[in-house]
Amino acid sequence: MKTKKVTLWLLLLNLFIAFLGIGLVIPVLPSLMNELGITGKTIGYLTAAFAIAQLIFSPIAGKAVDKFGRKIMMVIGLFIFGISEFLFGLGKEIEVLFVSRILGGISAAFIMPAVTAFIVDITTKDTRPKALGYMSAAISTGFIIGPGIGGFLADFGIRVPFFFAGVLGAVAGILSIILLTEPERNKEFEEEEAPEQKAGIGRIFAPMYFIAFILIFIASFGLAAFESFFSLFVDHKFQFTPTDIAIVITGGAIFGAVAQVVLFDRLTRLWGEIKLIRYSLILSAALVFLMTMVNSYLSILLVTFIVFVGFDLFRPAVTSYLSNIAGNEQGFVGGMNSMFTSLANIFGPILGGILFDIDINYPYYFAAIVLVFGIGLTMFWKMPAHVIRKNTEEV
Repeated sequence: MKTKKVTLWLLLLNLFIAFLGIGLVIPVLPSLMNELGITGKTIGYLTAAFAIAQLIFSPIAGKAVDKFGRKIMMVIGLFIFGISEFLFGLGKEIEVLFVSRILGGISAAFIMPAVTAFIVDITTKDTRPKALGYMSAAISTGFIIGPGIGGFLADFGIRVPFFFAGVLGAVAGILSIILLTEPERNKEFEEEEAPEQKAGIGRIFAPMYFIAFILIFIASFGLAAFESFFSLFVDHKFQFTPTDIAIVITGGAIFGAVAQVVLFDRLTRLWGEIKLIRYSLILSAALVFLMTMVNSYLSILLVTFIVFVGFDLFRPAVTSYLSNIAGNEQGFVGGMNSMFTSLANIFGPILGGILFDIDINYPYYFAAIVLVFGIGLTMFWKMPAHVIRKNTEEV
């Protein structure tokens, strides 16, 4: 049991390091834009290159995690991440920066399904929700702390955060090689396999999978639309300073991470994954819409803090659901999870930008409508019969 706990914390550390590295570079992007003469449109294309690479490689990586193992794919992903950050730090030409972002997207496609499947293998049905809550909290915490550390390191040079992130990726990869052992596949999934799993790639469209994947897209789309234009929204509407924006975003992310650790396991036991997903979407939709109506600093602070709770409870809930139904193909669903998240991260900001140019409230109206559609989907969503039967037998 102690070995599994140590392994879990090492996996969480790897995720934390990877997303800390991603967050590190955020404060220096404007300075890098000025140094290289990069336009905002180019930065958008660089972001899209990351998401598109992750989209393309996620299904491949998900299958490879099941075929070749969790550890090897995670280690490869961490080293690719390190290389991508070094390249971005060294890059003097736009082509090098694009190669860097593409490698970054590939690394994300490798790391996420590998870590998710690894955690599923070393946990039980009872301990898994808490572990997946910790997993989401590790990701959120990395994003929270990253920009602060990046801003500090930028005092030594605007490329230093990229090199630091590259070193972190390499260190995480080396630690994984030395300290982690490939887990035994979780035996609870060997006893019974759902018929849908034998239908090849077409099983993506099986109701037990497809609704979950669509909901991942919907929630990720809503979050991308919310986050991508939040700084512009409060700048245009309320004249927020960069410090105001940093306080609100950081505070909201911390609030969400705490909610994951404190509430997720308890709420999953109380309601189950599907109800928790439904209630999280309801909370998120209501607060995204409410964002267009608030008009004071305190109300914006409160709405932003709570909206992160909805999004941050949704993510581990849908991951937990997928792990319960995926049988012995945890890498596959992890890859699909990553793929549909990438799709949302591509189209959410693009559509949000078009709507923002028409009216600054429109991205939030549209995101709320999309989330309401997701709520409707959950009304027709039921746990697969083979999982219900298995749970009944265990009781």
